[in-house]
Amino acid sequence: MYNGASSNGRAAPPKLLEYNANTPTSLLEASVIQWYWHLDQMPGTDQFNSIHEKLIAQWREILPYIKGNHLHFTAMNNAEDLTTISYLRNTAQQGGIQTSALAIGQIGWNERAREFRDLDERRIENIFSLYPWEWLLKDFPGPLLESCPKMIWMEPIWKMMWSNKALLAVLWEMFPGHPNLLEAHLDGPHGLAEFVKKPLLSREGANVTVHTRSGEFSTARPYGHAEGKEGYVYQALAPVASFDGMRPVLGSWYVTDQGSAGIGIRESEGAVTDNLSRFVPHFFD
Repeated sequence: MYNGASSNGRAAPPKLLEYNANTPTSLLEASVIQWYWHLDQMPGTDQFNSIHEKLIAQWREILPYIKGNHLHFTAMNNAEDLTTISYLRNTAQQGGIQTSALAIGQIGWNERAREFRDLDERRIENIFSLYPWEWLLKDFPGPLLESCPKMIWMEPIWKMMWSNKALLAVLWEMFPGHPNLLEAHLDGPHGLAEFVKKPLLSREGANVTVHTRSGEFSTARPYGHAEGKEGYVYQALAPVASFDGMRPVLGSWYVTDQGSAGIGIRESEGAVTDNLSRFVPHFFD
């Protein structure tokens, strides 16, 4: 989201830029890191941040549904994703759930038993996957669909509908002119003078084209499997406010049944927030 100013000088309503339902990165920064920064650097102030407590509360709530009280965690074998699932494992363990972790490439398929297994040949019954669903379906097409009814997947496969940026166009069609939405379409810019063209399945600001009255530029860095072939959404350009040359974007965290849990702020010098944009902690005085 962003929060800018209108032409009359009053604060404009926040606008929804994107909705992320599948890959919760920047979680450690938003939950723990900025909280300890706030305690160390700004004692006596407050922070909108109950992410950690609400994650633990949510794990406790779903504990009865975890088969055998054991939850596998998986992600790509890189520092950011491994750090994220390590933190999530910690919150799950505090919620009373036994856990283990393995890289996405270490998940095995037992053809005779028709089930996924870990490196110890243990059947995987419950798994939290920090790996986009569209990649899972490409890498494990047959076994994945066959095993889905037998396993508990977090996040569930229906989250694919919400992590697809086509959602932005659907929301605009359902609620045209809503003050918290930006005009968005799937079949072109529809006469928008300034707009952003985004791949439906991209993340981290990859392969985005920003079209303004003075020209356009693109972030050519790819993100994943055949990005862009799935189509694009054309969204009205949001004039993100600039503070000392930096453009902050707010990420709002929501934890299932626990509700709104906190915010994280990313700022960039350019118009596109990407994976190198700085994380900025916040406090309320």
